[in-house]
Amino acid sequence: MTGTTTPTHATLTPRFALSPTGGGLLDGAWWPRSRDLTAELPALADVLAPLWGRVTRVAVNPMLWPVVPRKVTVGDRVLKIGWFTPDLDPHTMLLLSLGNGRRDLLVIPPETSEASAARLMAAACDPDGPPLTATDLMAAEITGHGDVAVVDRPQSAEEAWEYEGGATSTHTVRLAVSR
Repeated sequence: MTGTTTPTHATLTPRFALSPTGGGLLDGAWWPRSRDLTAELPALADVLAPLWGRVTRVAVNPMLWPVVPRKVTVGDRVLKIGWFTPDLDPHTMLLLSLGNGRRDLLVIPPETSEASAARLMAAACDPDGPPLTATDLMAAEITGHGDVAVVDRPQSAEEAWEYEGGATSTHTVRLAVSR
């Protein structure tokens, strides 16, 4: 019999990069290992605390996350999670911290290849690069390199309706991209 253990957030090192200067459209990039915010956010919040201050709230666009919990436990405290469909770029995560305000991270889909993720992290953190949104960066990566394994796209109006109260549980629509 083979046993497996699920690593806790303390044993996972988040894959992220931060802009040295900030002030652009994006303050960095995060490449989670899964689309499970409950599992992924505690490690990210722990690692960002000494850099940006304690993260107290997170906002995501639910189009790319199968489940958006209202709260996530981080150590002995609770991190509140919100979601905004029309106003937040699907590939952006908004973080609010005590005393340090708002930070925006490009969220790279977990299925992305290592090479694409590295390019996306570098582009999101480049203070001399053009001011591109997170979705613009994703589109440029797909167009320029074509080795993103899975491409997310926003839901159609019908799919969004289903998410808001319809019967299906599909929140992310995935399209295969040839390599």
